[in-house]
Amino acid sequence: MSLPTDPAQLQETAPVFAALGDSTRLALLARLQDGRAHAIVDLTEGSGLSRQAISKHLNVLQAAGLVRQQRVGRERRYLFHPKGIERARTYLETASAQWDAAITRLKLFAEQDID
Repeated sequence: MSLPTDPAQLQETAPVFAALGDSTRLALLARLQDGRAHAIVDLTEGSGLSRQAISKHLNVLQAAGLVRQQRVGRERRYLFHPKGIERARTYLETASAQWDAAITRLKLFAEQDID
């Protein structure tokens, strides 16, 4: 299995890695993994950030498919959505398998050269 080179697949996976590359967004995901829907005011508490800043981070996570939003009355609540993580995991597992195979081939080549 090789890594996707299809631009559409890469376009789908790249935002996940970009979203995960920020410590604030990682912290938000950690808070959202409890399975409950959280309001922005709850996620802002203890973060040292404004609601507007948290909202911007949540929009990035939502665009990457890592969180989803639901309306409860006038309030928006956010939930962890594992689909984005699944895409990243699949990509990393494929990359890992390719590197393992390349290292095995290199090792075999080096061992043949010694004999």
